[in-house]
Amino acid sequence: MTFKQNQKTVVGRAVGNFIRHLRERNASAHTIKAYSHDLGLFAAYAGSRDWKQIDHLVIRGFLSELYENGLGKTSVARALASVRSLYRWLAQEGVVEQNPAKLVATPKLPKKLPRVPTIEEMNVVIDGQMPEIAAFPERDRLLFELLYGCGIRNSELTGINLDDIRMSAEAILIRGKGKKERYVPFGGSVKAALKIYLPERQKVLASFGKHSRALLINRRGGRLTTRSVGRIIKKIAVAKGLSPDVHPHTLRHAFGTHMLEEGADLRAIQELLGHQRLATTQRYTQLSMKHVLQVYDQTHPRAK
Repeated sequence: MTFKQNQKTVVGRAVGNFIRHLRERNASAHTIKAYSHDLGLFAAYAGSRDWKQIDHLVIRGFLSELYENGLGKTSVARALASVRSLYRWLAQEGVVEQNPAKLVATPKLPKKLPRVPTIEEMNVVIDGQMPEIAAFPERDRLLFELLYGCGIRNSELTGINLDDIRMSAEAILIRGKGKKERYVPFGGSVKAALKIYLPERQKVLASFGKHSRALLINRRGGRLTTRSVGRIIKKIAVAKGLSPDVHPHTLRHAFGTHMLEEGADLRAIQELLGHQRLATTQRYTQLSMKHVLQVYDQTHPRAK
């Protein structure tokens, strides 16, 4: 069944309306793409059924089909989350009264935390000269300084405009998820990197006769994309001796973890990272057992 045919069914029409709703809410392109894919598969599986004919057993059958088609637990869990979101929206619209997807257990996923580079490793990457592979070394150093020094997301990084920088206040206006704005402070290292990069940025724009609001640009004067940032971070990190699985989010994770290790308050970290829930911050800042035991041994009166 094609996507167009899906849209002729009860579920298919609802999925189309839900995706339009997400676009109106300015959901990210990544979110819309993921929901469109997962819910397109769900609409195809549901076929001509109406909402009364879809119960938790039908949804389990949908997940079983995904497994049979070779999808892993992570992809199946995401598909179930998409179906639950669709039902929540349908309930808000008064189309359904219950969410049968709630009765379906989420596949158990392995609890894997990404390895966080140590403070020493991060200093090695950022300090000293950028490697020869850095196409725009002044900008590339700033990428590392902002991601690790401010703990911002990749999408927030590429969205920064020149007039979002408050140099005298040493703060940047960040537009986070759901278009929520927050000010994030930056230190002397970021300030120094900015002062070196900004004149080079102007030279690039002048050579193309361009003007740009974007803080971070490519060598052609266009706004740097999240994909490009990911490539640059990985390439330079590997050249400086870090693991190949380093990506922009690794630096955000390192920001939170290192601040907590150095004694920062968890709620302050939550504010800086732009997390709505403290539980999310706690996941970002899980310390190694070795560090926890070390702190215990050094500080608890009964451990000495």
